[in-house]
Formats: sequence, structure tokens, C-alpha cells
Amino acid sequence: MEQAELRQWEHRCIQEESPQCVAACPLHVDARECCTLLAVRRVDKAWAVLAKTMPLPGVLARICDGPCKAACLRKDIGGAIEMGALERFLAASAKPAKPPRPLPRNGKSVAVLGGGMTGLCAAWEIARKGFAVTVYCAAPDVGAALPEGVLEGELEAMDRMGVTLERGVEPTSELVETQLEERDAVFVDSDAVSDAVLNFGEPDEVTLGTNRLGLFASRPGEGSPVFQAAAGRRAANSIMRFSQGVSMVKSRELEGPYDTRLYTNRAEMEPVEPVAVGDGYDEPRAVEEAARCLKCECMECVKGCVYLKHYKQYPKVYVRQVYNNEAIVRGTRQANKMINSCMLCGLCDTVCPEDFAMGEVCLEARRNMIAKGTMPPSAHEFALRDMAFADGDKCALARHAPGADSSEYVFFPGCQLTATDPGGAERAYADLRNRLGKVGLILRCCGAPARWSGRESLFRESLAELKAAWEGLGSPRIIAACPSCIKILREAMPEAEIVSHWSVLSALGLPGTALRDVGTLAVNDPCAAREDGALRADVRGLLDALGVDMVEPKYSGELTQCCGYGGLLNEVDPALGEAAAKARADAVDEDYVTYCAMCREMIARTGKRAMHLYDLLYPGDAEPGARPAPGHSERRENRVRLREKLLRELWSEADGVSAEDFEKIRVECTEEGAAAMESRRILKSDVQKVLLQAERSGKHLVHGGTGRFLASFRPAVVTYWVEYQPDGDGYLVHNAWCHRMHIEGAQP
Repeated sequence: MEQAELRQWEHRCIQEESPQCVAACPLHVDARECCTLLAVRRVDKAWAVLAKTMPLPGVLARICDGPCKAACLRKDIGGAIEMGALERFLAASAKPAKPPRPLPRNGKSVAVLGGGMTGLCAAWEIARKGFAVTVYCAAPDVGAALPEGVLEGELEAMDRMGVTLERGVEPTSELVETQLEERDAVFVDSDAVSDAVLNFGEPDEVTLGTNRLGLFASRPGEGSPVFQAAAGRRAANSIMRFSQGVSMVKSRELEGPYDTRLYTNRAEMEPVEPVAVGDGYDEPRAVEEAARCLKCECMECVKGCVYLKHYKQYPKVYVRQVYNNEAIVRGTRQANKMINSCMLCGLCDTVCPEDFAMGEVCLEARRNMIAKGTMPPSAHEFALRDMAFADGDKCALARHAPGADSSEYVFFPGCQLTATDPGGAERAYADLRNRLGKVGLILRCCGAPARWSGRESLFRESLAELKAAWEGLGSPRIIAACPSCIKILREAMPEAEIVSHWSVLSALGLPGTALRDVGTLAVNDPCAAREDGALRADVRGLLDALGVDMVEPKYSGELTQCCGYGGLLNEVDPALGEAAAKARADAVDEDYVTYCAMCREMIARTGKRAMHLYDLLYPGDAEPGARPAPGHSERRENRVRLREKLLRELWSEADGVSAEDFEKIRVECTEEGAAAMESRRILKSDVQKVLLQAERSGKHLVHGGTGRFLASFRPAVVTYWVEYQPDGDGYLVHNAWCHRMHIEGAQP
């Protein structure tokens, strides 16, 4: 990721944009933070927030006219926050805050003429920047009645900051001239001096500069105390720039009120009326009023994404971490797991007002890491091995319909459906042949694991093999059942006509095997169908025809959540993948129906009753919703056996693939052994290879207490260890482990 690209992505995320109240306040007082602290009775901390930003806080907090109130998003949901009353409560009740510590003295001095609100605030702000400041005025006067001692207390604070107050001096034009000769700059509070002084023309709106070099002045007629204070701050900024000889106008858009891009979703917020102010708030009522603050933020993407919530930040932070991760030449790349865990589902892009796509960022980072050779090989290895197996001789198949020498259509069920419900895929293919005639069959993977892992060259290789198989059948229309396959094939094979099985069934009508009147079910849309409204409508039409009383989860349709499998999350971080599936499962009380094989499997593994639409259209022996979710080894077996069965029963062919020696090893597993293999992504075939090696070499360890054997084998880059014991003509496996370390002197 280049620096310019980083900045573009950062700009899209609006979470760090100011809330409306802060943007509307000319001083940018953080009302949101103040209310957040006050709502939990941190009175002194809340006051510190105001005192940090406001000049003369003891004065201004009592007379602030609250321009933030008109911008408050709560105003349409019960009424705006009574920020002025809260400020007055804090000014009267909180422990006095220390005045800000000025910057080191810079050796320059400024005169302020006029002791009104603007002049005093200008002196406060100019002193903070390290200037020596002298205020000339007849008497300080902020234009409002204050409790006794308040103004004097702030003037004492100014004295400690290095401001000299010359009282009893009536500013004149002669004084202006004198101070311009003696000082580095002069500021005139136009509302606190006589008209005779105002002979310098209209001050510039942005800089408050006049036609005299070094002379700055407020624009007369400002009646708002907080805008008067803001004018003083603007003058201080201009004087600082003037003294440094830098641009007086560049990058000043955020001084004073400005527009903010921050979006806050208020759709589900309940109206709450303001707490009556009366003669002022006591602490309980101030706390109650502060608690009404919406604490405006965006976080739309984080609200609906388990992945983004898990890392406890928001996209602008993540994109910086991705950039820093890619910039590391040597050392540990701490963000690898975060980059590889994104589900690439597109929900963040859909809900973000600025179209921030975390999936694009993470996928591009994966591709870059692959290109640079910095992607750990273990990140997606199991999924890529599974993809290679699905595309291998034991699983892949491309045939015209039995007895046909051409195909008008070809059924492409996808590798996950054939792995999880081979019987459903077989019955669906039979129905299509029965009703459409010349329907061929292609069994293999669409290449999704390669694409999701960022291995574009591997994806292109897989796609080329798929296209060759399709072209070998005469390039028929492809009927795809898997939403991910549909999406990927439409993007990668624009020359092919891809139709969903669901749209075909919408045209043909329900198959004769369909179960009807199954009651109430919640519809789970796969994330791959997020942008395919026609696909989602076809599915709902079929469910309606089946008599299903449909329930739509909160996150449904375009806003659907990923089940935890997308982007290979479940392979990279199984615990987070399970959390994503559980969040989906817990979203409704009803049983789920979905049209994605992996959505069904991920949700079913949480213990939630879930069914694939095939369970209703092409039911098998198991009760819909109760079909067990197969483990990793069983999934492979399902693909192999389906291919063997179809070749034997439909085409009267042997599979033509001889069993390898390790496949002849008979293996049974204890419950603990099976669980260990499943959680560690160790396949039955991996265990069989270890046992064959031990059988041939005679090398194994024996536990003195249990008598169990322990053997290892490293067939490629992973070493597998198996704890087992002989069991008749086979073996009983108790446990299994794997690692990528290579131990010198160990078995090959």
C-alpha cells in the first residue's frame, strides 16, 4: 500500500470526524466528551474538558449562548442537550482547573486594546502561544453579570500566564500608533474601543488583519460571547503566523464552525425529553441531562461485524496497521492475523456512508504479501489443500448427461455442497436432467479459496482448468447452486452465461420431492448474495411456494452478515469464525434456512437448527435442520464417494483412480482423537500416511505406562504426530498433532 493510497482510505473513514456539536462550536468545545464524563459523575474531569478548550472558562462557561444546541442530533429525538445549563453547573460545582501552561516565551510582545470579551480572550490565547501580552482598557467588561469574584479570578489566571492588565487606560488611535512601533503586533477589540480608534478599515474575515502591517482587529457588532471568544482565538492564530512569516490564510478552514462528515444512525433511538433547567441544575439532574447525549459516532461497520469488533478499533486505525505491517522489512508483522481474518463480505462497504471497503484493503494486502513472499504459508494452507483436492482426480468430473453427446446446460453444484450434502447435489442433478434434458455436470472448485487468500496466479490456474472443462462440454449455460460460485464465475467468466439454480427452479416450479408447509423459518442470506437482489428474490419466491412463514433477521438482504467462513476466516482464526457463526445463530429464535452450504454448516456447528434449501427441495433421510455437519475428513470422503457413485450408476464407468497405499490403512478414532483432528485440521489421510510410514519403517515410540505408540511423518512441510494403538487389522487413534518445525535428525 502506497502512502497516497493510505491517505485515500483514511479519508474515507469518518469515525474520527467531529460530532455536530463540536463542529458547530466556534471554539470546538468537546461537548460529547464533557457529557460522557458528567453522565458517570466525573464532574471535575468534565469541567477539565471545558477548561482545556475555553479561554476564560469560569466566565465563558457561565455566559455561553450555546450555538451547539442548534446542531445537536438529539434535538429531533426529544430535544437538544441543554449544554449551556450543564456548563453553568460545572463552572459552579467543579474543582477549579489550573490555567493552561503557556509555551516557552518567544521573546515577542503583543498589545491588546480593549478589555471586552474579545480582547480578553485574545490576550488569553496570545499568551498561551508564548508572547508577552499587555491589555490596555478602561476596565475589563465581558458584558454580562457574573457571580462576585469570577471575572477577577480569571484575570488572576491571566496574570499567572504572563498577561499584564493596564486598567484605566482609554485606547486611542495614538496608543495604536505607539504600540505598533514598540510591539511585534497589536490587536484591537473593536467592540470595546471608541470609534476614533477604528481608522484602519474593515478587518479581513479570515485573518482579522487590517490595512496596517501588524495591526489586527475584531469585526465589530458580534453579540455572541462564544463567537467573540473565537474571534480572539483567530486573532491569536493570525499573530502567531505573522510573527513566524508563514501563510496567513492556508489551512484555516477548520477555525470557527465547519461542516463535519460524521454520520450517526438515529433510526432506533428513543426520544428522551430534556431535564427541566429551572434555576439551574444540581448534580443529579445535571448527570441525568448529560446522559441524554447520543455520544455521536459512526461505527456503522463495526456494529454489524464480529471481525471489526474483535480488534476493538475502526477502519481508519486498521488501514494504518495494514500500511505499517507492509512497511516492515524485518521483524514480526503483528497485523498478519488481522489482515487474514477479514471475511471479505462487503457489509462495511454497504453500510459506510463513505463506501469504506475493509475487504478491499485486506485482500490487496494479502496479494502484496504473496508477491513479496511475506505471507506465512500456514495462513491459508489447509483451505488451499482442500481446494486442490476438490480439483484433483479423485473429485473432479466433467461429463455430458448420460447418453448425451452435447449439453445445453451444465450443473455446477460447487465443492462445498458436494462435500456437505452429496445426496442433495445428486438428487438436484437428477431433477434438472429430468426436467431440462441435456444437462451436463462439472464437479470441482470455483477457485474461491485461492482468490480469498490473495493468490491470484493460483486462482487463474484453477479458473483455466474450469474453463477448459466447460469448453470441452461445448460451453453450455452454467446452472450454479452456490452463491459464492455464482458471484465469482460471473466476474471471472464473463463469456459464460451463469444462471442460479434458484432462478431455474423459479421458472420450472418446485420439484415433486419438495416438502411443504414446514412452518416458520428465518431466512439467512449468504454474504455473496448481498448485491444480487434477483437471487434473493428467487429464493424467497421458492420459500413462499413451499409455504414457509419467513422471518427476516435484523441483518438480512443487503445488510446480511457473514457466517464466519467467508474470506477463509474460519481457517485463519477458528475461534473468531465460530464467534461470527454464533452471532448469526443467536440473531433469531427460529430455525434457519439458507441457500449456502457453508452458511448452513457454520450455523449448524453452533448447535442451532439450520437447513439448506436443498433439505426442503430434495430431502434425504435426515430430518431437515437435524442433518449432522460433517468433519473435514468426511467432507473429502463425500466428494470422492459422490464422484465414484455417479460414474458407476449414471455413466457405467469405474472411477479410474486407484487407491493409494496409505488409503488402505484402516483407522478408527476415539472421541478425543476425532475432536483433536478436527480442531487441528488434521485429516484422516494425514494420519494414514503417518501410520503407513511407521508400519514400513518400524520406527515408533512406546509409552511405558499406556503401551500406546507415538509416530511422526513429514510428507511435505508439516510434521504430523499420532498417538495410537493396534486394533485388529487397523489402528485406534487417541490423539494427533502437527507443526511446521523441522527437527534435525527426525524421521523424513
